[in-house]
Amino acid sequence: MTVPANQNTWRPVTSGVLQGSVMGPFLFKFFINDLDEELECTLSKFADDPKLGGLVDTPEGCAAIQHDLDRLKNWAERNLMRFNKGKCRILHLGRNNPMYQYRLGADLVESSSVERDLGVLVDDKLTNSQQCALVAKKSNGILGCIKKKVANRLKEVLLPLCSALLNSHLGYCVQFWTPHFKKDEELLERVQRRTTRMMKGLEHLSYKERLRELGFFSLKKRRLPGDLINASKYLKGGCQEDGAKLFSVMPSDRTRGNGYKWKDREFQLNVKRNFFTLRVMEHRNRLPREVVESLSLEIFKTHLDKVL
Repeated sequence: MTVPANQNTWRPVTSGVLQGSVMGPFLFKFFINDLDEELECTLSKFADDPKLGGLVDTPEGCAAIQHDLDRLKNWAERNLMRFNKGKCRILHLGRNNPMYQYRLGADLVESSSVERDLGVLVDDKLTNSQQCALVAKKSNGILGCIKKKVANRLKEVLLPLCSALLNSHLGYCVQFWTPHFKKDEELLERVQRRTTRMMKGLEHLSYKERLRELGFFSLKKRRLPGDLINASKYLKGGCQEDGAKLFSVMPSDRTRGNGYKWKDREFQLNVKRNFFTLRVMEHRNRLPREVVESLSLEIFKTHLDKVL
């Protein structure tokens, strides 16, 4: 077969997927597609970073996770691959967790009190203080570089630059790690306070006056529209099936309210009050009917801006 000069040549692939090619990630998804077959527990697959999770309130639950780890090891051996055991960790969640020790092959998997999941730190208490500290540290480092390298202090120059560089940290997956405690809220707010103070002509104003001058809101107020928009995405966007699992909607013919109240699910731990599904519920139930019944996400955003 003749291969054009502008295309890659054929190469035999006996195991794994060649790295560096455009088709690499797509082919890798096909390669690991059967990774979760015959597993009892839940396996989350994201490229080469799969995660196995299960309920361990009984000895049978602990045994199910261990059996699945054995199945994953056998899958890797059949497909001529291997797990990097040095990067494998166990994160035990829950106060009554038996802290069972698991094995991957002949080696014990080490336990950890905090792990990074797709760029977000998750600890064994499901609090977000460490993630907030990490975001604040990165953001302050960026502000320090801007202050040293950019001499122009006009807001027309600094505002677009800071927004472009900081929003990727302050807003990345923030619905998942929104601060639970006031000390963490204040830690993040100091980043924006420092940003506004850098701009010429605003140094001697109070923080509230600087925000008003720039047309900004506090980070806490900015997170609320993001919460409501993401909740709407789950129910009306491409995640309707997942949204039905996350939220319990109760249609109603009552004239007061929006007619689609979300039902509060029972929970035993106070930490769950801060979870996205519960945190957004109160605010969403207060929205007018015309906002909730928006036909598209863009219309929802337009109505939401007017209400907020």
